[in-house]
Amino acid sequence: MKTFKSLTTRIKSPTPPFFKKIRKIGILLGAIGTALLSAPISLPAAITTAAGYLVTAGLVATAVSSTAVEKEEVTEPQGDNLQ
Repeated sequence: MKTFKSLTTRIKSPTPPFFKKIRKIGILLGAIGTALLSAPISLPAAITTAAGYLVTAGLVATAVSSTAVEKEEVTEPQGDNLQ
């Protein structure tokens, strides 16, 4: 359960400017891929395949950039330290 709490905390934390740009690019790639896949006309197989890859790449870029956070201060763990 700690992992879930950590993930939600990361997503709610402020995103660095570089990753905001990556997120916007990911959303754009996903939108282009979705538009190609949902076109009312029949497209060649190569374009349909490329559109699927665009959607996947956009989804991954958006998800990864959403979990990026500013560098936090590292705190020393409490208790026994093995050195």
